Amino acid sequence: MKFLVTGGAGFIGSAVVRLAVARGHEVVNLDALTYAACLKNVAEVENSPLYSFEHADIRDRDALDGIFADHKPDAVMHLAAESHVDRSIDGPGDFIETNITGTFNMLEAARKFWTKTGKPETYRFHHISTDEVFGSLPADRSVKFTEDTCYDPRSPYSASKAASDHLVRAWRETYGLPVVLTNCSNNYGPYHFPEKLIPVVILNALAGKELPIYGDGSNVRDWLYVEDHADALLLVVQKGTLGQTYNIGGENERSNLELVHTLCEILDDKRPRADGRSYKDQITFVTDRPGHDARYAIDPTRIRKELGWRPSVTVEEGLERTVQWYLDNEGWWRALQGRDGVGKRLGTGT
Repeated sequence: MKFLVTGGAGFIGSAVVRLAVARGHEVVNLDALTYAACLKNVAEVENSPLYSFEHADIRDRDALDGIFADHKPDAVMHLAAESHVDRSIDGPGDFIETNITGTFNMLEAARKFWTKTGKPETYRFHHISTDEVFGSLPADRSVKFTEDTCYDPRSPYSASKAASDHLVRAWRETYGLPVVLTNCSNNYGPYHFPEKLIPVVILNALAGKELPIYGDGSNVRDWLYVEDHADALLLVVQKGTLGQTYNIGGENERSNLELVHTLCEILDDKRPRADGRSYKDQITFVTDRPGHDARYAIDPTRIRKELGWRPSVTVEEGLERTVQWYLDNEGWWRALQGRDGVGKRLGTGT
């Protein structure tokens, strides 16, 4: 198949691009190259005859129409989005423009191309979203998000993604556009932009800085290794039922404090501090994020039963791989540390 992947120079998008090319698919990577994008994320496939890159913004409808006409994709995998909750608190406008208006532009460009090419039955528009659209769960770990959970977004980021999800479903019902949707839990792994929790902890630990934990660290997330997620996304776009939504989870719930403790223990083993003390001594509790959701967790029953998918990496295995990747790729993350907002506390609501 030939995939048009939006946001393919980002964290999750680049994992999809690398895996799709490795499996013999043609990939067109469409990315605006905003602050969180990095073409080094796809360096291993950039010389492949199966790969091409288009520098474009999903807010630019004319550019999108031209890319569809030039490349004639069999399927769209729409990952391009503003995704950092803290940044959405400080500057929600970018999230509205990219995640909502940008998705509208993608849907219209995709619909125009699909119609002009005779509405092929094999065509797909796969919209990739987040579990944050569902709001917050109680502490009872038997309760999880399902595909039927009512939407209850709590941040500008999650509200913008919820809106984009609704647009995609509306284009299916109104225009018949062949769509599939996925909502995933928290991703982590290689090439994770160094403003999110796991890379912040790793890099601050190595630099001898404080390891900031919001509130008391009791917020719980379900952690999904990014390469597992990419595998699931390629399965859904090829075999998912049209109009269906699939929740993709890692089945690895951990509180933020538990997660940071595990990272510190891995670092204690792989890169011990010169003074022999644990990196846990660097943990510092900071003022919580405004409106911080208490818990996210996904019930992945549908994708397991219908498509036979389950995550292959436990959080302990994935964190060890991730720490080692950051230790081995200092050149990659050092080049990103000077970008706007990296290393600063954002999203305080002030």
